[in-house]
Amino acid sequence: MASQDWFDKDFYKILGVDKSVSDADLKKAYRKLARQYHPDSNQGDAAAEARFKEISEAYAVLSDKEERAEYDQVRAMGGGARFTAGGAGQGGFDDVFSGMFGGGGRGGQANMDDIFAMFNQQGGSFGSGRFGQPSGGFRGYGGPTRGQDVTATVTLDFIDATRGETMTLQGATGKPMKVKIPAGVTDGQKIRLRGKGHPSPDGGQAGDIVVQVTVRPHPVFTRDGLNLRVTVPVTFTEAALGATIEVPTLGGAPVKLRVAPGTPSGRVLRVKGRGVETAKGTGDLLAEVEVAVPAHLDERAKEALERFREVEPKENPRAELMAKARG
Repeated sequence: MASQDWFDKDFYKILGVDKSVSDADLKKAYRKLARQYHPDSNQGDAAAEARFKEISEAYAVLSDKEERAEYDQVRAMGGGARFTAGGAGQGGFDDVFSGMFGGGGRGGQANMDDIFAMFNQQGGSFGSGRFGQPSGGFRGYGGPTRGQDVTATVTLDFIDATRGETMTLQGATGKPMKVKIPAGVTDGQKIRLRGKGHPSPDGGQAGDIVVQVTVRPHPVFTRDGLNLRVTVPVTFTEAALGATIEVPTLGGAPVKLRVAPGTPSGRVLRVKGRGVETAKGTGDLLAEVEVAVPAHLDERAKEALERFREVEPKENPRAELMAKARG
């Protein structure tokens, strides 16, 4: 910032606050104005852009404790004087600082080392260091503007989502780019690719690409965290007498499981390590038993079941349910 600006510009007035404003109220005032005049919301409006730069410039100084103190001191002592070349009828550079340093120094001039020491310049020029350094941000003010994010949607088969997949997407510049979808990604999950979005308009950080994943359902398996679930039908006699059955796995050979005699519907049999494998761990395969009732019985089967009913244990499977319902 040019030193003259600190004499010419009333940053408090620009932000619509008084000199005793707190840091919190200062920030609140700045954010309100920045939202109103931000170039992204006023595209092509040169007046709004100029106003945004002015607001950002003011906040960059007043939000810095040291710069705010320096600004207040310069405004108080300078009193609106301007830097002009010395000459008849004009207040020169010496005039501005004569009151500040008592007219001391070489030949009645203010000692430049003393002046710059006041502003922590230590012999620097007004165009550099704290007094003249650019504050960054939209064309030099208020902090860099981050590039916009780009959103994308990808759809994966269930098995590809569990194993991971490399896909080709179109980047923010229109060029294709490879994207690694990690193993174990779930339906609806978002993957953020940092710095792959739109570039910043003023040299700040680029935006991101946010990829939302949709996973097609599987006809057999479902996800339970890193575990895979599958429902396995068994016959009445297999459940009652016990049996060894085959259970499918995702993308692999079936495994054999032992169904214990008297296994009811809903019991879960676990196969260790046959779930989703990720860098964070590996899940299991959970096989839930479902006793299948035969839809068609011939005469011999009916007669056999009639004989079984005569000798089966006289247990009421609904007794516990009724007792709980009565409370």
